[in-house]
Amino acid sequence: MIRIAVDAMGGDRGPEEFVAGALEARSETVAPVLVGPPDLDTRGLELIEARDVVGMDERPTDAVRTKPDSSLVVACRAVREGKAQAVVSAGNTGAMLAACLLEIRRLAGVRRPAIAVTIPSRDGVSVLLDSGANADARPEDLLQFAHMGAVFAEEILDVRNPEIRLLSIGEEPEKGNQLTLEAHELLAASDLNFAGNTEGRDLLRGGADVVVTDGFTGNVALKLLEGTIRNLLDALREEITATTRGKLGGLLIRPAARRLRNRLDPDTYGGAYLLGLRGLAVIAHGNSSRRAIANAVRLAARGVEHDVVGRLAQRVGNTVLESAATTTPTPT
Repeated sequence: MIRIAVDAMGGDRGPEEFVAGALEARSETVAPVLVGPPDLDTRGLELIEARDVVGMDERPTDAVRTKPDSSLVVACRAVREGKAQAVVSAGNTGAMLAACLLEIRRLAGVRRPAIAVTIPSRDGVSVLLDSGANADARPEDLLQFAHMGAVFAEEILDVRNPEIRLLSIGEEPEKGNQLTLEAHELLAASDLNFAGNTEGRDLLRGGADVVVTDGFTGNVALKLLEGTIRNLLDALREEITATTRGKLGGLLIRPAARRLRNRLDPDTYGGAYLLGLRGLAVIAHGNSSRRAIANAVRLAARGVEHDVVGRLAQRVGNTVLESAATTTPTPT
């Protein structure tokens, strides 16, 4: 059984939604374990007690330090102590990052973990990272993100030899700020399947299997995409329902519209991996529905099944050794 610790007190919709989502994800091979107060109605699921809660508006580092018995921190601790193989939380993202670094800790050789978000596109599915864990990054960080994203694409998206691209303001290698210019050189010299730069306009078309950027740019791009998709779908629905003719036409396109909405809906993927840790962590959206929570639990379980942490440790270890070999002076 794959045990997934679910922070039942994070997010905006209340613990009942998390209990329902965890129940929906329970199967013969997946056992969600709820983390919350002693009086939580788990509806038969196992409970790990946590008597405190980290608010969505609290300062992340302070909250994690002063609330060691909060559901978010206890859920991360469960992974470190072996009580669960992965953690899912829709709580305060900054606090989740801090708790993961404190309790689960980084893989050896990883300087900074990265949030890997699945992006639906016309040509398939790609992964964007970093999507918000690191507002500032170094070129070597982006190279590490690329290696982690490649493992994600191989193990979770079933892509062989994934194509990597760097998010920039133009496809030409000489375009971009200093970070992207230096990262481009490192990626081009690596053994990755690096295909150059891609632009923001290509993300929904399928810019690459893996799109790499710093956390500030990635988070802005992600929220822009989410807002654009949501507003376009809402505007389309309003136009269809505005007139009798539109309503009749809407009946004809309803199946296609439903398929499109399901494909673009963030709830379909449930959450995002925080890659680069010694255990698996999935960060769900703060407004996650029970469907999103169920899919986040399934995503976490899939990562355990495919040994994403072990693959990442091997990949990062190899790149660290290669980097040391190329920088160590040859004895004379």
